[in-house]
Order: sequence, then C-alpha cells, then structure tokens
Amino acid sequence: QVQLVESGGGLVQAGDSLRLSCAASGRSTAGMGWFRQAPGKERKIVASISGSGGTVYYADSVKGRFTISRDNAKNTMYLQMNSLKPEDTAVYYCAARTVAPISTITSAYSYWGQGTQVTVST
Repeated sequence: QVQLVESGGGLVQAGDSLRLSCAASGRSTAGMGWFRQAPGKERKIVASISGSGGTVYYADSVKGRFTISRDNAKNTMYLQMNSLKPEDTAVYYCAARTVAPISTITSAYSYWGQGTQVTVST
C-alpha cells in the first residue's frame, strides 16, 4: 500500500505562485502524477513524472507555467505553479503507481491522495 498526502494548496490571486507537495509513505512508488478536478468536471491530468524523474509530461494548459519534480530521497513529489490563472482553480490530487512509466490516465494510478484545494481569484 501507498499513502499519499498533499499539501500547499490555498487561495491566491491571478499571477501568483504556489507549490504543492505530495508526501508518499508505504511501499515504493514509481510513476507519479498530479491531476485536478474543477466542480462539475472530470478529473484531468496536469503533469506526470517517471520513477527516476527523467521523463515528464505536461498538459497543454499548464506548459511553461507549472513544473513537476520529485525527490526520491524524501519520497516527495512537487508541483511548482507559476502565473496562476482563475481557470487553474480546482482540487488537485496526487497519484502514484508502482510501475515506472508516466501515464496521463486516471485508471493507470492505483493510489490517490485526498486532494488539496487551489483557488485563484481575479
């Protein structure tokens, strides 16, 4: 089993930055990802990272603004979010799988955090 705990969400203004963290415990994780879900909408990929951190993926909507990274020594994944926009408002979820390749689909991930709210005001 893997336990994931997100932190770092909050209320910010457009143009501000936030850094989300996802602390993992339990068995070792491999591929990990950040997803987000706005009210009334489906959960969608934001970014994902391979087990080594050498391969990353970003949704088009966040390219150039968000950076995903991981520190395997600390069992922690991060999402640095810059130039935030109101449309980035959502609950952000951390996800993990026990195989290395990145994936952009929710069903590929076996473990999920509880989510952290990010609200960007105009």
